[in-house]
Amino acid sequence: MARFERRHPANVEGPWFVDTACINCDSSRQCASGLIAEGEEQSVFIRQPETPEEILRATRAMLICPVSAIGLHGSVPSTEGIFPVELDSGIFLCGFNSPKAYGANSYFVRRSAGNFLIDAPRFVPELVRVFEACGGLQDILLTHRDDVGDYDRYQAHFGARVWIHEADRDRAPLATDFWKSLDPTNIRDGLRVVPVPGHTRGSVVFYFEDKHLFTGDSLYWSRTLGDLAAFRSQCWYSWKAQTLSTEKNLTKLSFGEIWPGHGTRYGAPPDEMHERLLRLVELMKRDDFKLHPRNSNAIW
Repeated sequence: MARFERRHPANVEGPWFVDTACINCDSSRQCASGLIAEGEEQSVFIRQPETPEEILRATRAMLICPVSAIGLHGSVPSTEGIFPVELDSGIFLCGFNSPKAYGANSYFVRRSAGNFLIDAPRFVPELVRVFEACGGLQDILLTHRDDVGDYDRYQAHFGARVWIHEADRDRAPLATDFWKSLDPTNIRDGLRVVPVPGHTRGSVVFYFEDKHLFTGDSLYWSRTLGDLAAFRSQCWYSWKAQTLSTEKNLTKLSFGEIWPGHGTRYGAPPDEMHERLLRLVELMKRDDFKLHPRNSNAIW
């Protein structure tokens, strides 16, 4: 729980605040753009919420924060039904981001052929109830070793199969299914795993219904640039491998939505996305390519 006595001094005056436990993961800024922004290495409130819609966004930011660094000095609004939130037909942002994933986003996908998670949030009753009401979880799909969250608790509760690339399997020792190939592979009807080694050796993206690309930490939308981007300074395995795998595997796909772990989701016509991705690959090949900073200019 956020503590008022360690309220960050850069917060604007008012009841809502971010305390100094913030890990600067960006999740709250995605939810409350215009209210929360990046200060000196931590997020702060730059404006107090006033309207019901702004209070909803601030409450959502409070719930998504992986370290409970967002607080309210006073009565907390109702949190019933805040998360998960449906952002596209059958695709939900889980919220309750996990500190084990450095605050990365995770997604719940509801479909008649079997529901699945992309990466895992904190294990909380609010999400368990929704997943149960939707028919449970068939699969938990892990994009890479960094964002496993509480996968094991969801696996135990729902009896779900857990998928991760062989190269990252040590971070998910209870996983049931693995890939070794570096080629795209169908896992379920309408669902394909596409390896993109680079951020980690076992990084993958998941390609769903020929439209949605769940990208983990391999690709995101930069609110600063207004364009697709990649995290060079957070590339733990090989930037060269990430550049090559992005060009080899991702530029062959036709997609209209990206759903990242870190960074903002974005949708556009497939031709536009393809052109943006081709430009990004050419930039990634340059020796002077730098990390594009995230900021709070936009909302999902």
